Amino acid sequence: MASKPVSLIAIFSSIALALSACAAPSISTGPIKGGPQPSADSSIAAEFQAFYSQQVSWSNCAEPEILCANIQVPANWSNPGGERLKLALAYRKADNKTALGSVIFNPGGPGSSGVDWIKSSATQIGTANLRANFNMVGFDPRGVGASEPKITCLDAENTDEFLYADSKYGIGSDRDVADTRVSIKEFTDACLQNTGPNLQFVDTVSAAKDLDVIRAIFGDQKINYLGFSYGTFLGTMYAQLFPTRVGSMVLDGAIDPTVSESEQNISQLVGFDRALKNYLVDCLETQECPFTGSLSRAEKQVQQLLLQIEKTPLQTDSNRQLTIWAAITGVIMPLYGQSWWPTLTEAFADAQRGDGTILLALADTYNDRLEDGNYGSNMLEANIAISCLDGRQPADEESIAQQNKLVLQTSSTFGRYWQFGALTCEQWSFPVAERPAEFSAKGSAPILVIGTTGDPATPYEQAVALANEVLANAQLITFNGEGHTAYGLDSKCINSAVDDYFIKNVVPSEDPDCS
Repeated sequence: MASKPVSLIAIFSSIALALSACAAPSISTGPIKGGPQPSADSSIAAEFQAFYSQQVSWSNCAEPEILCANIQVPANWSNPGGERLKLALAYRKADNKTALGSVIFNPGGPGSSGVDWIKSSATQIGTANLRANFNMVGFDPRGVGASEPKITCLDAENTDEFLYADSKYGIGSDRDVADTRVSIKEFTDACLQNTGPNLQFVDTVSAAKDLDVIRAIFGDQKINYLGFSYGTFLGTMYAQLFPTRVGSMVLDGAIDPTVSESEQNISQLVGFDRALKNYLVDCLETQECPFTGSLSRAEKQVQQLLLQIEKTPLQTDSNRQLTIWAAITGVIMPLYGQSWWPTLTEAFADAQRGDGTILLALADTYNDRLEDGNYGSNMLEANIAISCLDGRQPADEESIAQQNKLVLQTSSTFGRYWQFGALTCEQWSFPVAERPAEFSAKGSAPILVIGTTGDPATPYEQAVALANEVLANAQLITFNGEGHTAYGLDSKCINSAVDDYFIKNVVPSEDPDCS
């Protein structure tokens, strides 16, 4: 394998790590009676009736009383009579005997498993009030987790090389870029060979159409939906395709789908640069901070540390070294939430002493790499596959040069490592999937859009634009704070506004401007 692509950070920074979950052991007892089943719907076109009216076989798969099932959807929605895909579902019954309905939940990514969340961490989704009144539904979007096609690319050893290998020829040099292209080509070819031709159908438009089948399976005429991070893009796509079927929809950590991939790349760079500055300001006020002086001086100390790691990777308490790419990922991961900042401080202090153990552990957490060297999910593969079908940056020489110049101007710390973002999807096996020309979702019920002012992965400005300029019927809710996504965490203001919206159908008359 060639060296790790310089572009992966820009792709992965959309993963909702604040919402990561581990799969729970399955305790399936086989098929059981009952469980949600679809109702007849004459409004569905004849060629899709088989999917909307399919009978579902549910089984108990985790405690307490969590049910799982597989459903079928067309591999290609333009050819419903062709090959079919299996999608995995899981749901937790509402605590109240009489539920108000079901809330379908997506934790983000793309590539995060909603099924694993329901099976292992259902009581961490939203609030106790929401879970008391609604069944909570998780699903693995096509290509993700237990759903088909199982996106599989490299084995664990070569995935390590792809993600963690050192830059052999100097970041951004001609030889480094050529080496990166070889590495990405190997990854791309492996994805197609090990996944098969249905890899071309894992785009978000197709996933949104699947989402409408899931709505029908649970007998709801209109969808209740809770999406975080990438899940907001999926929700917005659904609202555009099926505006009159939107019941209650909350988009937390919102993505503006009208922003180009190149602009999105810069937007996330701005977000992480801002988050690093916010972290350093906070760090400099503590005795434990390994940096000194002004914010500008602290930033330069971080930059010097990273340049040193480029030249000489750090040793760790294992047989693995902390390369520059592992270090960058290890720094980015704790910027997703302020509760991680003390760990980042400890990691920086150790790194200054030549010990990269904590930064490497943070990178492993981000990449879902397990202690035994295997990977806990196919989140990496699904993230790249879905992202490359949804859109890509121009990869011609002039466009790359312009983008590189812009990222270097945007962030003196991260810009160096944000270059050549277009290379990740440049050689992807399939073209970008067709998508709607606009995303106003005219005719939908009011949609709540939540933006966090210090969000690094989905910067606040995108939530403002989505609510005020893109969607025809939406209300912005601002959380003044740090971290990626806000609902279900510590803000009573956010939690009350969302709960009242779902449970009482109350839409705020104005932005409550929460803290």
